Amino acid sequence: MFSIGETARDSGLGVSALRFYDRAGVLVPAWVDPVSGYRWYEPGQLEEARLLARLRRAGMPLADIRLVLASWSGADTDLLRKLLEAHLRRLEQGLSEARSEFSTLRPLLDQRENGMTSLRTATVQLTTAAPELAAALDTVRFAASTDPELPMLGGVLFDIEGESLHVVATDRYRMAVARAGVAGHDGNRVQAIVPAPLTDAMRALLHGEEPVRLSLDNDRVTLEAGDGQAAGRCLDHDFPDYRRLLPRAGERRALVDVADFREALETGPVRPDETGAHDLSVLSVEDDGTVTLCADGDGGDPNRVAVNRRFLLDALAAGARDRLLLEFTAPTAPIAIRRPDDESGFSILMPVRLED
Repeated sequence: MFSIGETARDSGLGVSALRFYDRAGVLVPAWVDPVSGYRWYEPGQLEEARLLARLRRAGMPLADIRLVLASWSGADTDLLRKLLEAHLRRLEQGLSEARSEFSTLRPLLDQRENGMTSLRTATVQLTTAAPELAAALDTVRFAASTDPELPMLGGVLFDIEGESLHVVATDRYRMAVARAGVAGHDGNRVQAIVPAPLTDAMRALLHGEEPVRLSLDNDRVTLEAGDGQAAGRCLDHDFPDYRRLLPRAGERRALVDVADFREALETGPVRPDETGAHDLSVLSVEDDGTVTLCADGDGGDPNRVAVNRRFLLDALAAGARDRLLLEFTAPTAPIAIRRPDDESGFSILMPVRLED
């Protein structure tokens, strides 16, 4: 027999995913040690686990996967083929409908591009406090995207308006915003996307207490700190209007001790996402501000919200406080992580839909 670790390694499913599929009755281990609770799988179940991983990557619902696995181990190959073909038809129909909708959006996008005014063509010279800028960059850097298909998200937005510099990063699943005060700019709003490597080079210079100089000259950005300088070209893209993504005040608030909450996340129950590739933490939020971790999640429970556990741990670390405020509105609304004593920096996490 195979241990749960061996089965996870050889099937492509995580250990937490195998535990979830056991609880869901999709792939039940052949034997569970009554003392330790450790799960063991028969050789034939390894093949089923590999099949399960493929079906989840293909986006098949759990209800259909149950039938596929039942047919796989039996003699009903006709039902098996029909289930696979039906799911493929659904995927093809969905792709066809998406292409049709996108074809109508492209002309509208062309019209918007022709009428938009860029915020990137300007020359700006300003100063800011090194500790403020360092703290702002530390707050947002974790949320920058590494997806090569979305190069406009592969850096940190510097959004300058009046006496404020907002730095913003997002990878679609999370977004972080922070503010630093600036002096020397009294013109119109100016934006620049600083590539992630250049952002890191700038951060490395921000170790003193003296003001630093930030310059934007069309497509080039320069930071001068003491005798050090970091300079390079900005990304030639437009950043999404992050202000439209900012969450409204959450209906439920929970003030958490970061160290205790982190330990609970790292040791508490998890369940896999739809692909089985990421661990989700299911948070139960009560009206009195109590937050608990749940072993399972009900997609219809308004008090339970599922989030990518690693993303939440990253946000807690970037918050750089002993206590942080979590704001919840609904299971489908973003979760806001704020500093209770400082409104200048916060992050939001997109929830992950739970299956009923």
